[in-house]
Amino acid sequence: MKVGIIRCQLTEDMCPGSMDFKVAREGTLAFEGTGPVEIIGFISCGGCSGKKAVTRAKMMVDRGAEAIVFASCMKKGTPIGYPCPHFSAIKVAVENKLGSEAKIIDWTH
Repeated sequence: MKVGIIRCQLTEDMCPGSMDFKVAREGTLAFEGTGPVEIIGFISCGGCSGKKAVTRAKMMVDRGAEAIVFASCMKKGTPIGYPCPHFSAIKVAVENKLGSEAKIIDWTH
């Protein structure tokens, strides 16, 4: 499966995304049972309030992503312990934009 990962811009200074790449490569946690995973894009939400996530998700789907995955920093707040307060709205907006074009996965690890 080809995926595009959207991460929280606020965590970029603290997290290089190593665990996101590891679990995708290994097919573990959120990627359990998905088969081989190819990350075709790893990009931030664009900063609060995450409005750029919609166009960035669509861009990755147009470039071959079969799923859009929100990195755990968005939903779970990993590594800073502060989940995105806009996550629900961002997810709904991405789902509305993509419809059935791509699967949505809430977290990575």
